[in-house]
Amino acid sequence: MASDGAAAAHGVGLGIDIGGSGIKGAPVDLGTGAFTTDRVKIHTPHPSTPKAVAQVVAGIAERIGAHAGEGAPIGVTFPGVVRGGVVGTAANVDGSWVGTDVEKLCEAVTGRPVAAVNDADAAAVAEHRYGAARGVRGVVLLTTLGTGIGTALITDGHLVPNTEFGHLEIDGHDAETRASSAAKEREGLSYEEWATERLQRYYDEVEKLLSPDLIVVGGGVSRKADKFLPRVRTRAEIVPARLRNSAGIVGAALLAAERFPR
Repeated sequence: MASDGAAAAHGVGLGIDIGGSGIKGAPVDLGTGAFTTDRVKIHTPHPSTPKAVAQVVAGIAERIGAHAGEGAPIGVTFPGVVRGGVVGTAANVDGSWVGTDVEKLCEAVTGRPVAAVNDADAAAVAEHRYGAARGVRGVVLLTTLGTGIGTALITDGHLVPNTEFGHLEIDGHDAETRASSAAKEREGLSYEEWATERLQRYYDEVEKLLSPDLIVVGGGVSRKADKFLPRVRTRAEIVPARLRNSAGIVGAALLAAERFPR
């Protein structure tokens, strides 16, 4: 998958972001990465089975679809590994998703071509095209600090899909259980403690393995990046994400437009 958006430099795309707590969608100006109307958000149904989630996706697609025209493709993010449209992991939604072809399911309920992608991968694509990593060559690592640690890797403008560097074993622990923002809250760590003790150890190990040229830090906590990022020392430049919670929708819309050019 390319992330430079060359095949989709203009027009309006459609993106829907499936999450464990909410499902969000919006039409996206592919030239700027901005939403062309307000985002639509609906709570994720419980249980979050494929059938129940697909019904919500269909409802959102109907509400935003007119802004991109009949037959416009939809990009859909998923909180897990997605290979060839098929879900491989589903940590934050119902386990019955594993083995489900999310693309075929969403195509059936929306009547549109669908490109499905891991949520962190979509965010990285958006940041590379429109945000904090725009125009950067070499290796870009995006990490999302939230309930866990999501990761995505872009090298010379091309996405390396489905990386799971949040699950590296560091000092005998799954990294995200110690360094995620949820771990910070759970253990009552200050921003200084979290940055110098947990994040520093995590990024030290990631840099040993990947030698990125740029690290982009996303997730809701990136809004408070000034409280912790200056305390993290990395060889690569480390910066907060710019698109924040819109990145998944934007990246998904761009990837769908590239895959199904009109």
